[in-house]
Amino acid sequence: MKIALFSDIHANLPGLEAVLNDIDERKPDAIYCLGDLVGYNIWPNEVINEIRQRGIPTIAGNYDFGIGRRSDDCGCAYKTDKEKEMGAVSISFTNEIVKDVERNYLRTLPAHIRVEFQLNNDKLNLLLVHGSPRRINEYLFEDRDEKSLHRILKNAEADIMCFGHTHKPYHRILNLDEDKEHYRHAINIGSVGKPKDGDNRACYVLLTINEESSIKKFQ
Repeated sequence: MKIALFSDIHANLPGLEAVLNDIDERKPDAIYCLGDLVGYNIWPNEVINEIRQRGIPTIAGNYDFGIGRRSDDCGCAYKTDKEKEMGAVSISFTNEIVKDVERNYLRTLPAHIRVEFQLNNDKLNLLLVHGSPRRINEYLFEDRDEKSLHRILKNAEADIMCFGHTHKPYHRILNLDEDKEHYRHAINIGSVGKPKDGDNRACYVLLTINEESSIKKFQ
């Protein structure tokens, strides 16, 4: 089972097209989008329609949630007054250009997607969220305390949790259960349209789950 996951397009149509072209070449069994289709760039309607036309299962990002409700708050955490000012310009601009049909689509997006696999004797729970299972706009950075990150996955009953929002990809393997045999995986899938990891190329994840995968040794 090969699964393609991408997130945080932010109305960057050329970035989305590059990612989808690469995904098409790799022919995964499933494709999921983890939200933030809109915001910042100039193609929110085109991005939404590309996702809809392809029928890609998609969850709501914080920007999608705000624009879907015509809010002037994107739920972003800006560090400086300049960033706040530019953020206000961005969400105002996006609200102006998003059309009614596309806005209504954003309102239909779920908060998360859970997929349960049973390819052998173990059940494997894959949870897809935008920020975290607790809040759509919670930032789970790579330096998050291990116990804290493990607790989030365990409380959400996730063996593998994929998420975005920070625009910085990483993969952490967590093994803090008492029996020391249950491995959990936290995977930040990066950003298609607005990377913040020092590499301006569009980023996505290709996750492989096979018959030998289990909670004891899946890596």
